[in-house]
Amino acid sequence: MALRDQIRVLVVDDMSTSRGLITNALDSFGIRHVASASDGQTALQKIASFPVHLVISDYNMPGMDGLQLLHSLRSNAPTRGVGFLLITGRADREIIDHGKRLGMNNFLKKPFDPPRLRASIEAIVGKL
Repeated sequence: MALRDQIRVLVVDDMSTSRGLITNALDSFGIRHVASASDGQTALQKIASFPVHLVISDYNMPGMDGLQLLHSLRSNAPTRGVGFLLITGRADREIIDHGKRLGMNNFLKKPFDPPRLRASIEAIVGKL
């Protein structure tokens, strides 16, 4: 069975349009086990009942930004090893360095296209 048939992904973004673009791209890659959340707190609740291999998260969200979500994941034993891809329009060196210190696996700058999204995911989980 191919990786794309097994992998479970959670897309976290406060903008429904962005969630839709990412989810549609994942579908085009053949990834079928996808959940979504509109904020970090909801994402943590979903992961408790829908364990995932990869979180694709926006950086700029109300309440809990993407790096705070990453910190929460890395601070919790069951989610410590979950892959994490940060998608941001603000790919400032400070944000990226902070993310790396927290254990971010990869990042992608907005706007992006599906081939770059796929390459960013494959750099974390392997060939889809």
